[in-house]
Amino acid sequence: MKTLCTSFAFGVAIASSALMAHASEPMNDLEIAHTAYTAGGLDIRYAHLALAISENDAVREFAQTMVRDHSAVNDAAVALIIKLEVTPQNNALSQALVEGAATKRAELMTLSGKAFDCAYATNELGYHQIVNKTVAESFIPAVTVAPLKDLLEEALVTFRAHEKHADHMVDGLKCAG
Repeated sequence: MKTLCTSFAFGVAIASSALMAHASEPMNDLEIAHTAYTAGGLDIRYAHLALAISENDAVREFAQTMVRDHSAVNDAAVALIIKLEVTPQNNALSQALVEGAATKRAELMTLSGKAFDCAYATNELGYHQIVNKTVAESFIPAVTVAPLKDLLEEALVTFRAHEKHADHMVDGLKCAG
């Protein structure tokens, strides 16, 4: 189990470096909107995988929260896009997120039981740490459209709560060590 957790932590560290490198590149509001929406959609997919595989009540509850909260934020983003009559722009960071998530989902799909639960929980913790840091330090300061900035700031409050929840879940599952 220790090797498995170390492997997932290493994967999160690699993803973090790649994402922060892409996030430091100047992005316009439409690229930021696309990336934020993509990140939410990917976390929803992780959650659906957890709901399909996990039998742990705490993991399943967390996954249901991810589906509910990330869907709500993405729905609000779509409503804003329609209101502003704009089209989000695909970009290198969105593409890196999609590629990394496909690899991570493939890894998760090979697991079951506590191994899956710990891998999912550890991934969620790392994913929220990376996304929250990117939103707070790169996206919010760069956004020029007030309603998008407001949406990101509101979402960040929720996503920081997710990060804390994931941290407690990792501890509760006794995944480390």
